[in-house]
Amino acid sequence: QDYTWEDHGYSLINRLYPDVGQLLDEKFQVVYNLTYNTIAMHCGVDTSMLRRAIWNYVHCVFGIRYDDYDYGEVNQLLERSLKIYIKTVACYPEKTTKRTYTQFWRHFKHSEKVHINLLLLEARMQAALLYALRAVTRYMT
Repeated sequence: QDYTWEDHGYSLINRLYPDVGQLLDEKFQVVYNLTYNTIAMHCGVDTSMLRRAIWNYVHCVFGIRYDDYDYGEVNQLLERSLKIYIKTVACYPEKTTKRTYTQFWRHFKHSEKVHINLLLLEARMQAALLYALRAVTRYMT
C-alpha cells in the first residue's frame, strides 16, 4: 500500500531508464485488459473482476496488499484449485506440471488458461519490480 507501481515504481523506473516505465506499463495494461468477454461457454461476460482478483491474489502471495481492494472477492471468484495453480506457477514454477494445469478450470478453453498464465506472470513481474524499485528508492534517500 505504501509503494505502488502507479504512484512510485513507474516514475522511478522512468527516471532511471527513460521510456522503460511506459513500455512496462503498456505491457502490464495490455495483459490486464485482455479479454474476449467470455468464460467457458458464456459470452458477453465482464471479466474485469476476475482479472483484478487474479492480479491482486498474485500480489498478495508476494506480500503486497492494497487497502482499497476487497480481498473477499478473491475467495468468491477464485476456486481453491485455481489458487493452488497460481501460487505454484508464481512461486515454484519448476513444480508446475501438466496435471497441475489440467486440475483447474477443467471445462475452460486453453486460451483462457493461457490468459491466466499471462496475468499471473505479469503480476509476478510487477511485484518483483516493486520490491526492487522500493529498495532502490530506500538506497537513494
